[in-house]
Amino acid sequence: MAALFSRIKGMLFLLFLPCFCSAQPAPPLLHFSNFLDPSNMVYLCWDHDEQELMTFELQVHTTGWVAFGFSPHGELPGSDIVIGGVSPNGSIYFSVS
Repeated sequence: MAALFSRIKGMLFLLFLPCFCSAQPAPPLLHFSNFLDPSNMVYLCWDHDEQELMTFELQVHTTGWVAFGFSPHGELPGSDIVIGGVSPNGSIYFSVS
């Protein structure tokens, strides 16, 4: 399970970064998607391959930061969290914990 989370974090970095760099949503390359809020500001896409490697793309309309996490038990302690955003000077930051 830990190895899967590690691979997911790497894929999140590759898919998460373009969301900050583009003003328009990327074309849908993943088979599953859903808006996570009633205002349609948070859009999650995902898919998996034959080896059950999960790929996620998170698109968020925000001027601040966004976080996304995975937990085997649904709680914050022990979870894997991805945090990213754009600093006031325009630089992009990204952190995985």
